[in-house]
Amino acid sequence: MAPETPTPPYPRLLRATELLDPPFAMIDEEALWANAADLVRRAGGVPIRLATKSVRVRSIIKNILTLPGFRGVMTYSLAESVWLADQGVNDILLAYPSVDRVAYADLVADDRRRAAITVMVDSLEALDLIDATLGADHPPIRVCLDVDSSLRVLGAHLGAHRSPVHSTRDAKRIAAAIAERPGFDLVGLMFYDAQIAGMPDSGPAIRAVKRRSAKELRRRRRRIVKAVRQLTDLQIVNAGGTGSLDVWRDDPTVTELAAGSGLFVPTLFDGYRSFTPRPAAFFALPVVRKPTKDAVTCFGGGYIASGPAGDTRVPRPVWPEGLELYPAEGAGEVQTPLRGKIARTLDIGDRVVFRHAKAGEMCERFDQVALVDAAGQATLVPTYRGEGKNFG
Repeated sequence: MAPETPTPPYPRLLRATELLDPPFAMIDEEALWANAADLVRRAGGVPIRLATKSVRVRSIIKNILTLPGFRGVMTYSLAESVWLADQGVNDILLAYPSVDRVAYADLVADDRRRAAITVMVDSLEALDLIDATLGADHPPIRVCLDVDSSLRVLGAHLGAHRSPVHSTRDAKRIAAAIAERPGFDLVGLMFYDAQIAGMPDSGPAIRAVKRRSAKELRRRRRRIVKAVRQLTDLQIVNAGGTGSLDVWRDDPTVTELAAGSGLFVPTLFDGYRSFTPRPAAFFALPVVRKPTKDAVTCFGGGYIASGPAGDTRVPRPVWPEGLELYPAEGAGEVQTPLRGKIARTLDIGDRVVFRHAKAGEMCERFDQVALVDAAGQATLVPTYRGEGKNFG
């Protein structure tokens, strides 16, 4: 397990950014690189494909890719994929199907982009849309088939609702159709286990479900990969996420693992037992009111994460320790009130540090992040948003 942070990083981060006007985002570089090393350790020699949606800072993405153990990126938008290819990233797996007609035209307009980018499909209708957009005589496009990796038991669907391709029969049927279709090269399979990688170890029942799901998926994936390899030369068999690297690193059918959130470590990753990463991403809000002696109000802060609405999706104040959200107000778009006796020590203009519930989504709120190194020096770098890139 990775070592826990020996001392709170917040004073160092705030000293390094004291000249910045809040709200602003901070990345603790020392924790970031420690987390990257721990992801590589947990992957056990299997290459890690970096999930860009969990970072959304181009300079960090490119620096992570220089580390041994990381190979290629997993993007969330075709337009993003084209942009990153133009920035020199040459191994890009798009994790979600796209219907972006402009981005498809951009993809086939450049042979270098086509060589770098593999798009995701999970139906023949997706191929029909591409043909309708580009014409049936378009240059060959690399495609990966997304296989539903959920656990289906007693009529229940445990996992993300993604691909309609679940069984070996499903995968073999659509793989055969892709292999025979001009304009497409089937080069990969993806298996994302949300019910394992994205599920904290919150109790014995959850851990039992995760073990059962891993056993079932391991068997099913082996059959699917064997069947599809008879039809095409598979270059990619992608699996896992930050929360399941340890589960799949010894699976011989897997050629690579995926991870991203484990670099920044948002609050949703606090409940895992298999690893102890260090939080690396934070944002600071200024105190603008003191409604009572035991309360302060910060400007902004309503950075609610995607997913089911609830307490797990709101940002959490972490410094100074002892502050909490008001349940009846939560984190607001223009102000976030906090309570706690520690509020008595805070003045107007002081900063409160928060952690976001999810990783890259924090960067959709800021044009830049302050990278703070171990010596306490801050460097400002643009986020996707700061580079004028909004990929939806």
